[in-house]
Amino acid sequence: MYKLNISLCVLNYIILFLYLLFPNVLIAQNSEKPVLIIYDTDMGPMIDDVAGIAMLHAFADSGEAELLATIASNNHSNVAQVLDVFNTYFGKPKIPIGVPKGPAVKIDDTPNFNMYGGWTDYIVNKYPATIRSNEVASDAVDVYRRVLSNQPDNSVTIVTVGYMTNIADLLASAPDEISDLSGMQLAEQKVKRMVSMAGIFPSGREYNLYMDTRASIIAFDYWPGEIIFSGFEIGRDVQTGYPLILNKEIENSPVRDVFKMKVDRNRSSFDQTAVLVAVRGVDSFYDLVPGRITVNLDGSNGWDSEGEGHYYLVEKTDPKIIEDIINELIQHQPN
Repeated sequence: MYKLNISLCVLNYIILFLYLLFPNVLIAQNSEKPVLIIYDTDMGPMIDDVAGIAMLHAFADSGEAELLATIASNNHSNVAQVLDVFNTYFGKPKIPIGVPKGPAVKIDDTPNFNMYGGWTDYIVNKYPATIRSNEVASDAVDVYRRVLSNQPDNSVTIVTVGYMTNIADLLASAPDEISDLSGMQLAEQKVKRMVSMAGIFPSGREYNLYMDTRASIIAFDYWPGEIIFSGFEIGRDVQTGYPLILNKEIENSPVRDVFKMKVDRNRSSFDQTAVLVAVRGVDSFYDLVPGRITVNLDGSNGWDSEGEGHYYLVEKTDPKIIEDIINELIQHQPN
C-alpha cells in the first residue's frame, strides 16, 4: 500500500507537469462540453473572490467553462463596477452582472471591508468598465431567472462564494415576464448542482453562513438539488497567490494589482477550491461525505449524516498539487 501511494503521488505530479506545459493540448482532448457557470460572490472585502473570477475566466478561455453571469451577494457601493472591471479585462464585457436590489448585506462599514477593502476603489479608477454604479446594474434575481430560463435542463452549475442572499430570494421568486416558472421550479429544472464555499465540517461557524443567517437557512433547507460544500477547512490549507505577486511579466492586471495591494505572501484559498471543483469535478482532488447541512439560528452549522442531497469535501490529494493548479490559473492573462 505504501508503494502504491507513492506511485499515485508521482502520477499526480506527472499529470500536473504535463498540464502546465501543454494545457491546450490536454483540454483539446477533453470532449466534454464546457461547464455552464453562474458565479455568486461577495466580491469586495477579501481577495479570494478575485482569484475565483480570474480562475473562471481562465477556464472560459481554455474551453472548460462558460461564464453565464457574475452576481454579487452584497451591495457595497461599487460592487457591480468591480465585477465589470474583471469581465472587461478578460475580454468578456457582455457577461450579465447582477446585484441585490432588496435587503442585503452592505459591507462598506464592516470591519472586514475596512480591513480588506480599498482595492475596489483603486481598480475601478484604473481600469475600464461600462457599469458605473449599482443603480444601473440588473437585479440579481432577474439575472438568475433570465439566465436559467435560457439554458438547457439540468445544465447549470452555480458557484456561491459569498452569502446565500440571492439564492434565498431566487427560491422565493414567483413566475413573471421572464419565465412562467417559479424560482424553485427554475432551480429544480435548470441547475445541475450548486457548489458552495460555506460552512465548517462536520460543524462550526463560518462567515458566509452567519453574515446572512436567514438566507442560509432558507437556501440550504429548500434548495431542490445537489449541493457540494467546500468548507473552511478545505481552503485553509491550500496556500496560493505569492507566485502571482512575484510575476513581474504580468503588468496592468487588476488581479495582480489587488493581490499586490492586500497581501505579501501566500494565503488560504477558500473560494478558489470551490471554483476548481465546480469546473474540474471532485474525483481528482477530494472525497465526498454524504448527508445534509443543518444551519442554526446563530449561523453555525452541523451535519446530518442521515440526510440526503448534500456533500462536503474531504482532503484526498496533496494540497501542494492543488496549490500549483490554482497558482497557474490565477496568473492567466486574456487571450
